Formats: sequence, structure tokens, C-alpha cells
Amino acid sequence: MNDCLFCKIIAGEIPSTKIYEDDKVFVFADINPIAPIHWLVIPKQHIAKITDVNEDNSAVISHIYEVIAKLAAEHDEFKDGFRVISNCGENAGQTVFHIHFHVLAGAKFGWSVD
Repeated sequence: MNDCLFCKIIAGEIPSTKIYEDDKVFVFADINPIAPIHWLVIPKQHIAKITDVNEDNSAVISHIYEVIAKLAAEHDEFKDGFRVISNCGENAGQTVFHIHFHVLAGAKFGWSVD
């Protein structure tokens, strides 16, 4: 997608603080963190939102969770727990329509809905 913010980050057209990268996913620090650790995990393949996941692209979602587990095991801030969030659609707070997973750690989280 030519005008997708996350596709541009993956391509290196927009700078980011890279945490991890492999052939399927890219992980970078959120520029507006809401926790001591706030990373975004995105597939390199453009998938707009959760409802666009299907049998042809679902393997990358499994891989994303494998990467999250690997990174969690490597960082002490995750030992007491962490949160993974993916918003789907505008009413849920999705602002970039490239599926992504917010990984939050380093704090105790409550539960609220605005």
C-alpha cells in the first residue's frame, strides 16, 4: 500500500526505533507510549484489520504471537505480565489500517473503556 504509514515504516521510508525484525514481522517502539514498554508488532504483509484475516494470511498472525512470546522471554519487564491489544475499526480506536498489535509492559494495568 503506497500511502500506508506502517508499510512506509517497514520500507524504511519513515524512521522508527526497531526492536525486532524478521522476514514476516517488524516490531518497533510506539512514538506515543502509554506504558514503559509500548511496542507495535506488524506483519510485513499488508492486512488492513482483524476482519481481513483469512486462511491465506492467518499464519503470519500465529507468527506474530510467537515473536511476542520470544521477546517477552528476553525482557525482564515482561516477567510480571504484559498486555497485547489489537483494535479493529474506527470505533475500537484503530487509526492505522494495517493490522497491528500493541504490546504493553512494565506497569500494572487496569481495565476501562472510554
